[in-house]
Amino acid sequence: MILTLPPDRPAIVETVSAPACDGATRARLLSPPVPGDGSVTLRCSIRLGPDDHVARRVILEGAEASGVDIDCNGATLGRAEPAPALADFAVEIRSRALVGGNGAWSRPSGITIRDCRILGHVRIWGMAVNGQGAALKVSSHGRGHTERAQAAAPTDVSIRDSTITALGHIPLYLAPGVTRFTLTGSTLTGRSGSTALYLDAESADNVIAGNTVSVDTGREAVAVDGSARNRITGNRFELHGRGGVRLYRNCGEGGTVRHQTPSDNVVTGNVFSGGGGLFGATAIVVNSRGGWRLYCGEDAGYPFGSSLDDADGGTGNVVAPNTVE
Repeated sequence: MILTLPPDRPAIVETVSAPACDGATRARLLSPPVPGDGSVTLRCSIRLGPDDHVARRVILEGAEASGVDIDCNGATLGRAEPAPALADFAVEIRSRALVGGNGAWSRPSGITIRDCRILGHVRIWGMAVNGQGAALKVSSHGRGHTERAQAAAPTDVSIRDSTITALGHIPLYLAPGVTRFTLTGSTLTGRSGSTALYLDAESADNVIAGNTVSVDTGREAVAVDGSARNRITGNRFELHGRGGVRLYRNCGEGGTVRHQTPSDNVVTGNVFSGGGGLFGATAIVVNSRGGWRLYCGEDAGYPFGSSLDDADGGTGNVVAPNTVE
């Protein structure tokens, strides 16, 4: 799927089912990784068995991965030993910049991952793996950045009825521009030095519903960082003494202008337990940063977004009712 829409037009996504994987692809997927050959790129759908263990990194890249359905049927993806580094994603769903494409990107859509036991972390990304990537930063210095980032990033990705066990890093990270992602019926567990779930700048319209989040985190469980129109509903959060959901805008970090505010999100019907009495352990805080970070000035010089105003700027958020135990 090659998107060259101008920034003021919404992307229209049509996804067809991917073909079934052949025997050679299945054999490669299940073969043990070796130094210099530790990943497999999937462009086909596959059903695994409950005793299968995929220790290779699974990569779904570009339009060629659209429509892929990975039905683990209880199989395990990822590895615990040796512990994965930050860049060693168990599952990576990513777009690809087109050579000579004048800023066009090939992005995947309509991907479903179901009934998996995932060891490590999952990253979904388009222009950049995080909020400070080079292409994303350049785009952010012009108007229409939110639309460009969303048109470039994966869309309509679903993880269902799965468990992701964090091994030190954020188990599930939606990078800038990701839209219409769904996490349902799943569990996030393990430990993370940061959050359990990160919704990064310019992402939108994602659904986190009916899950259990019980990650031993270094900060809040969920960061809604310049992300809009998300629905976080009917989940159970076990906070381990930390905060629950924080809605804010990460002004200026790395020189990237954040355009979108954390607005029009719905965070309702959730149960928060184990927050404790520590400072910062509140279940939900809207506009939690208040425009204060030492790096807020790094994006100075542009008449829009966080360059013009460091404030979080979130409006229209619905954050009740929820239950705090």
